[in-house]
Amino acid sequence: MTDRRIDEAHKGGVDYIAVEESAPFRELKKRQRSFVFPLAVAFLVWYFAYVLLSSFAPEFMAQPVSGAITVGLVLGLGQFVTTFAITMGYVAYANRRLDPGAEALRVELERADGGRS
Repeated sequence: MTDRRIDEAHKGGVDYIAVEESAPFRELKKRQRSFVFPLAVAFLVWYFAYVLLSSFAPEFMAQPVSGAITVGLVLGLGQFVTTFAITMGYVAYANRRLDPGAEALRVELERADGGRS
């Protein structure tokens, strides 16, 4: 017994498996992953360094920088700054390098689908 939805999709719909295996889609995934994975690893290292420093080097984290502001507070606020910077960087990268390719794929898929939604 076959799934009727799968059979109907092959009768004139888009073959999404073929799209996923296509060179433009693979290139788009490669571009996205080559940006996201290194930044994710770098951020996680930075985050865990902060956590480990707060756990195992409390004297260092408690050193005053200016008045009541400590190294730990500066590094903690740096986590927020880093998060926003990574987000803004990803949005800029996606707008410049990912969205044009994704738009081209979308147009191609809509054309292949015959304008059906």
